[in-house]
Amino acid sequence: MSQYDPNLDPQTPQPTPQPVYTETVVVRPESATGWWVAVGLALVVLVAIAWLLLSNRQSDAEAEARLAEAQAQAASASAQVQGRIVDAEAGVAIARADAARAQAEAVRAAADARAAEARAAAPILVTPTAPPATTTNGAAPSN
Repeated sequence: MSQYDPNLDPQTPQPTPQPVYTETVVVRPESATGWWVAVGLALVVLVAIAWLLLSNRQSDAEAEARLAEAQAQAASASAQVQGRIVDAEAGVAIARADAARAQAEAVRAAADARAAEARAAAPILVTPTAPPATTTNGAAPSN
């Protein structure tokens, strides 16, 4: 047996075969499985939200305690800083008083130095108390 038809003329062009398309339709009965999965997920989400809300209420008391502790530490640190500022201001006041005292002493010393210089520069008057002794020959005595 051969695949060629002996009754056909070999010179006549043969039509090319066209592809055959088939479509299969599957009909399934309606199922509620998807709805059950959606309900289950919604329940899980609700339980998670409730758990988060309840756990936040318990930690609110802890957070308030931590906040109060932090505020107390901040107040203590602020008091320490204020104390250091007061100490620094007192130190500055003492340093200014020392500087004023030193400046006054310097002014007094300069005035004393000028007075001593004025006393040293005053003319010295020398007045002879007795005339020089002379010898008989008119010459001054030698020592």
